Amino acid sequence: MQDLTIEELYEEFEDLPDWDERCDYLIDLGFSLPELPAESKTEENRVHGCQSNVWLVADIKKSNPPTVEFLANSDAVIVNGLIAVIAALYSRKTPQEIISINAEEAFKKLGLERHLSPQRRNGLYSMVQRVRELAVQAEAQS
Repeated sequence: MQDLTIEELYEEFEDLPDWDERCDYLIDLGFSLPELPAESKTEENRVHGCQSNVWLVADIKKSNPPTVEFLANSDAVIVNGLIAVIAALYSRKTPQEIISINAEEAFKKLGLERHLSPQRRNGLYSMVQRVRELAVQAEAQS
């Protein structure tokens, strides 16, 4: 998705004094996402449990060990920002690393738990679940 790491995202959030500025930053991150090809916006790739439409696919890199990069888009700007958070947290990691990541801890550190509506939180965790499912599939293929 992009080259931002979760550590860099933590630093950026620490530099922003309030949630409004952090929300604006998330929206900006969402605008920087590459567009998912139309052929990837299928029902099979749709993340269920999200209030908005979200499509998420895994690109398995044949490195040693194999790593996974996640590509996703939504029709909602704030959700695209949350997708950028997901990418920072999970992309360019091995399937085993992905499965072991504590997303809840990362989201709390960013303040997402406190500031997202229950529907957005549910959608965020639906994306996490889909990422983990794709990581399990990637691990089975390697």
